[in-house]
Amino acid sequence: MIRKMIRATSALLMMTAISAAQEFPERELLGVVMWGAGGATDTVARAVNPAAEQALGTSIVVLNKSGGAGAISTAYVNAAPADGYTFLYGAENPQLHPVLGVSSLDYSSFYPVNILGRGVAVIVVPEESKYQTMEELLADIKANPGQVKMGSTGPGGLPSTISALIKNAVEFEVTAIPFDGEGPGLTAMLGGEVDFMPSGISAAAENIKAGKMRALAVVDTAPVDTLPDVPAITDAVPDMAKFLPWGPFYGVFVRKDTPDDVKAKLEEAFKTAATSEEFTTLMANRGNIVMNISGAEAEAFLKKWQQVTVWALQDTGAAKVNPETLGIPRP
Repeated sequence: MIRKMIRATSALLMMTAISAAQEFPERELLGVVMWGAGGATDTVARAVNPAAEQALGTSIVVLNKSGGAGAISTAYVNAAPADGYTFLYGAENPQLHPVLGVSSLDYSSFYPVNILGRGVAVIVVPEESKYQTMEELLADIKANPGQVKMGSTGPGGLPSTISALIKNAVEFEVTAIPFDGEGPGLTAMLGGEVDFMPSGISAAAENIKAGKMRALAVVDTAPVDTLPDVPAITDAVPDMAKFLPWGPFYGVFVRKDTPDDVKAKLEEAFKTAATSEEFTTLMANRGNIVMNISGAEAEAFLKKWQQVTVWALQDTGAAKVNPETLGIPRP
């Protein structure tokens, strides 16, 4: 009798779990953005969010939770129940956290619901800046080590990583001033708090179009369609070619132990959302490339991106933990 009761209870629990997955979502979701309002990650998240809501048939509350170069939001989602109701609108930063000693969490602890797209970075200055070219900026940095101020988003952020890539090729001793995201950093630059800032095109595009700031170089081996008159950074720093193409990326992540059926529903919703006109238009206007990949393909992308980047940081002395000790082989 007891065994029958146990079997019946187990079957009931299993049926309940299956039913819960099939009915997902029964309530609103929480999408946690790892950077502040107005930055590139926030902009991408809010562009895809409406179409994802429509595909899921429920609302998604967007919460900006910046700090620790994305570590705070990553830990927040990791601590939430693995039920799919809390997910991360994340960028590339967690892939660098272990080697920078910021956090032991990277995307190996999460499931990539969708890598929405990737961006191209630019080196920007205020319109009134004395620097007219990337060569002039580099010359001033070389002549005055530590005196030129660079806007940053903390260890593991896009600016610090690009700084490490440049430093691996030329003399590049700057003073990094951290801000809670690209948006706040660019605003501070326009206010004269820093001299320049590496940024994703998506975060800087509107200010460039408005004539408030200028792009000295795109962090690529050739000009891009969005900014056809801006030279590639390899014109000024040829040795950077070995690291390129490189850039930020944006995605949707849930805990790895989220039920498979829930993952599948989220994948389907964001795959559809990433083809929406609102999202694809924004990505094109901001110089981003739509990727719209998930599962094994997304995991392979994340792994390769991490290998290239962390070893660049290691080679420049920016890494605090040797990637080899973390089991990350050279690419």
